[in-house]
Amino acid sequence: MLTNLTDVLKKAQEGHYAVGLFNATDSDMLEAVIDAAEELRSPVIVGTAQVLLPYGELKLIAPSMIAAAKRASVPVVVHFDHGLTFERCIEALKLGFTSIMFDGSAGNANDNLRDTAEIVRICHAFGASVEGEIGHVGMAESGDGDVRDMYTTPEEAVSFSDATGVDALAIAIGTAHGVYKAKPHLDICRLKEIRAALNTPLVLHGGSGLTDQDFRNTIEAGITKVNIHTDLCLAGLAAIRSGIEEGLDYLSLRQRKVEAIKAEVKKKLTLFGCAGKSISL
Repeated sequence: MLTNLTDVLKKAQEGHYAVGLFNATDSDMLEAVIDAAEELRSPVIVGTAQVLLPYGELKLIAPSMIAAAKRASVPVVVHFDHGLTFERCIEALKLGFTSIMFDGSAGNANDNLRDTAEIVRICHAFGASVEGEIGHVGMAESGDGDVRDMYTTPEEAVSFSDATGVDALAIAIGTAHGVYKAKPHLDICRLKEIRAALNTPLVLHGGSGLTDQDFRNTIEAGITKVNIHTDLCLAGLAAIRSGIEEGLDYLSLRQRKVEAIKAEVKKKLTLFGCAGKSISL
């Protein structure tokens, strides 16, 4: 069933678990995510990000995502992740995405606040939810995830949330996007301070590569949505490589890839504590 972020994350916050967002660039990844969620009776968030559009254009992937979400027997949010431009965010909204993340965190703080508030106004008129970001979630490749003076402060989080009306807020506490070159240092104390000061559901970006205990710690401290993409790619790639070594044909390779990604999604949903929670929605 197709739903939005607010419906899913409200339950997650009340139940002290997190829901996974899994970015999918094609129907293989989409199939793996939906099948995993249905088997575990888990709510799930599936989507794509603006930086991924060269590998799966919105007009091609959106109809499949919307249709799969509507057919699913569990709650599915279709989310446009890290929308960097107004035009792309509105395009995703018109295509039927039920949740939009506008990410203006890399630019001027006042511009981010103004633009996010405008996206919220428009998306709410469509019945869609909005995620914003304040602070700096770095890139693992450049090693800038541990720039502490760019971490989100409780004061910034409250001010931004109040001014924009976002339905979820991505914060910076030491994670980074991509494959980590060194162990990330997560500021759990800061996360707890933000959670205590703010009732808006909190989002953890850069989840791929964290340890199981890292996830448990962040969810216990107040995270209700975790973004995953790189781990799915790595699982799929490993499956393809092993299949090629075994001499599998193309269709068999494709199926092995789907099953490997599905297994990774199931592992994450179980770890986040949302398995079996769809019956409560």
